[in-house]
Amino acid sequence: MSTTTPQTRSVIVEREIAHPPEKLWRALTQPHLIAEWLMRNDFVPSLGHRFKLHGDWGGVLDCEVLAIEPNRTLSYSWDLAHEEAAFSLKSVVTFTLSPTPKGTLLRMEQVGFRPDQKLAYGGARSGWPRFFDKLEELLAKAE
Repeated sequence: MSTTTPQTRSVIVEREIAHPPEKLWRALTQPHLIAEWLMRNDFVPSLGHRFKLHGDWGGVLDCEVLAIEPNRTLSYSWDLAHEEAAFSLKSVVTFTLSPTPKGTLLRMEQVGFRPDQKLAYGGARSGWPRFFDKLEELLAKAE
């Protein structure tokens, strides 16, 4: 007996950033730095740690660290429930850092968008490049 699940879509953003993986890793895992480029949070870089991301729009994401390999990979759940709009998103965000001659290739993949979640999918497609812009600004200031 086979079960079918609805196809989900992913958002992938890749950018080469002119900083070493170690510097980028700090920006991905230190709460005060995450707050500057992504959202306010209570993140701890520890497998299984549950934390919240607080969006400027008033939404709160429930997250859990799923994988962590220093300077290489960080993955966490990214769950949003919006009761008033009967909206929920259960997804996973994975950051992968690969050293390059010029710095680091940062790859972000967010998986789990259902076909009926066009608004959330569109928001992620437009939002992640803006988050990466803010991340690059933060790294440039920290030199």
